[in-house]
Amino acid sequence: MSNPTKADSTRIAARSSMVDSIKGCGLSGIRIDKETLKTRILIPEYLRLAIKEAIQLKDSSVGVDDNRFKKIELNEDQNEVVPEAPMVIFVNSKSGGRHGPVLKKRLQELMGEEQVFDLKSVKPPEFVKYGLACLEKMASLGDQCAKETREKLRIMVAGGDGTAGWVLGSLAELYKEDRLPVPPVGIIPLGTGNDLSRSFSWGGSFPFAWRSAIKRSLSKAVTGPIRYLDSWHVLLSMPDGEKVEPPHCLRKTERSALEQDLDVEGELPDKLACYEGLFYNYFSMGMDAQVAYGFHHLRDEKPYLAQGPITNKLIYSGYSCTQGWFCTPCGTQ
Repeated sequence: MSNPTKADSTRIAARSSMVDSIKGCGLSGIRIDKETLKTRILIPEYLRLAIKEAIQLKDSSVGVDDNRFKKIELNEDQNEVVPEAPMVIFVNSKSGGRHGPVLKKRLQELMGEEQVFDLKSVKPPEFVKYGLACLEKMASLGDQCAKETREKLRIMVAGGDGTAGWVLGSLAELYKEDRLPVPPVGIIPLGTGNDLSRSFSWGGSFPFAWRSAIKRSLSKAVTGPIRYLDSWHVLLSMPDGEKVEPPHCLRKTERSALEQDLDVEGELPDKLACYEGLFYNYFSMGMDAQVAYGFHHLRDEKPYLAQGPITNKLIYSGYSCTQGWFCTPCGTQ
């Protein structure tokens, strides 16, 4: 991939709101030193490599069984330093007007490839099941550096509300398995609405000076206070055999919403397909959900149409006009 050009920066800038552009230009007088930032977030190399290979091989025991990932013996005047806030970043390359790959390259230059994951190749559940578990196993065997890294770990999500919800939902599995603490999550807003990002003061759009804004966001993730977010556990049941494409936050389960003491009208089907998952910030059904669903499929089928938040909002508006009272025929009774 070629390096970001001036044209790339111009296209990204065109999608930003003026307020967020000013915030990102460094007018606040705060400059973030690249090397200082790296010392605060860079995971020790042997741990980064172990996490990466554990995910690739889908084996959480990689860092335990493979001598390549044993901590190298240090001289007396050397110390294994655990950063203040070791960090992992997930990038949705479909977000941000398809400029996710540009951001991923910039982040990898800053932090290294092992700490920046493209959601096309590494899914959040895989990171939790293999990468994070690898770190925990190394810590359980007495690796103090791995233990402190796991306890201090923070996660950033470069994407929209859906991407952030997917990561949060995957991390919620840690509560069920009593694998605490659950890493806090920050957001680099690349989506269309960015309601979740805006609610937690990460911004409503991608800033004008995006290079400095990335460093500013990572620095904020190191020092920012932790806030808690309400969540909804959703359990859906439907007749088995129906063709459905559930979102990432819903997974198939053996549980059934109809097993609870609910009054159900009519006969129940012989077999049920059940899905469950967690939703954050908001959960939509009906007209609003239909609009979002339509946009999602359009972006996958015709990505050249979804080039940024402004274009995306126009598309959303078009879909909205095909729903609800807009399509209700006028008449009198």
